Amino acid sequence: MTALVIGGGPAGMMAAEELARAGARVILAEAKPTLARKFLMAGKSGLNLTRDEPLAQFLTAYTPDWIRPHVAGFGPEAVMAFARSLGVDLFTGSTGRVFPVEMKASPMLRLWARRLADLGVETRTRWRWAGFDGDGFAFDTPEGAQVLSPAVTVLALGGASWPRLGSDAAWVPWLMAKGVTLAPFKPANMGLRVAWSPHMAPHLGQPVKGAALLTPDQTSRGEFVLSARGLEGGGIYAIAALVRDGAPLSLDLAPDLSVDDIAHRLGRTPARDSLPNRLRKALRLDPVKLALLQEWGRPLPTDPLALARKLKALPVRHLGPRPLSEAISSAGGICATALTGQLELKALPGVFAAGEMLDWEAPTGGYLLTGCLATGRVAGQAAARLFGAQSTD
Repeated sequence: MTALVIGGGPAGMMAAEELARAGARVILAEAKPTLARKFLMAGKSGLNLTRDEPLAQFLTAYTPDWIRPHVAGFGPEAVMAFARSLGVDLFTGSTGRVFPVEMKASPMLRLWARRLADLGVETRTRWRWAGFDGDGFAFDTPEGAQVLSPAVTVLALGGASWPRLGSDAAWVPWLMAKGVTLAPFKPANMGLRVAWSPHMAPHLGQPVKGAALLTPDQTSRGEFVLSARGLEGGGIYAIAALVRDGAPLSLDLAPDLSVDDIAHRLGRTPARDSLPNRLRKALRLDPVKLALLQEWGRPLPTDPLALARKLKALPVRHLGPRPLSEAISSAGGICATALTGQLELKALPGVFAAGEMLDWEAPTGGYLLTGCLATGRVAGQAAARLFGAQSTD
């Protein structure tokens, strides 16, 4: 009897490990030539595994609520213990983010792939799932068409972002044809499109530091970048879902000062000075912030109190989110109502799902990866229990 895992990212690898530890013969099928390409890409600038923060606080980053119990079962402490079990040394940054000491994803991936091989997991790369063939799973492979009929299956095919790395959502029509309910995909952790005026050209590529992004329900103090296409970076991603769903966005260029503090400082500057010089002297606004004020704040009031209010709530004029194909992750996917509490597809008994295929989202900063690992573990353990029951029949 064979257990099949389709998708060789973190969720699929975790499910394969759980199945193998339970004694199953596991085939891990991956469409790309190598495992976990999105994981590797995400780790190029430093692999943020999770966050070292209290579990109750950590779970508030996840929506909808149904995903939280699954993450709670394999939260930050468990993720850190898992990484250390592979021989990966970790450190925690000043913001609570947890990274491998080597910072890169590739050493951890090599260690993990080696452990899966030692557990007997048979990895088959360039095996692209091509849908169902009766009760079997059809694949396009280097050796031609293949059909597998496993005892249990875990699907971990990713969502719909970064299709060039494998998450192309080609599986959607096959599951819908089987009666699986899916929510439409939407970009998550994405940038915002902005049509910049020509005067912004010298500032594109520059970071915006020491500012706050404001929505009615959330404030983000994270850094972000002005790109030729718009706004990118962690500060934007933290509030991207709210903005995507219609929340207005504004920018506080002096978040550590009150309106009255700003007005007082501006009032003490010489009236003969130009407005940019007054802002530099009074508030130490850098050229990037001054450019944003000119971009989104004109006409600028000369009254100190009115100008202070504009500095504290500068409307961000954007054209909506960047396309789904450019998003770091996606919202939408297999609905909670289509799943049992153990992530088994109600319409396909014996088939489980994990990772970004499921309808949940979380910001970057360790939350996404933890969620994928956690749901892969739940699906893998549930599949292992079913596999064990079938093996003893």
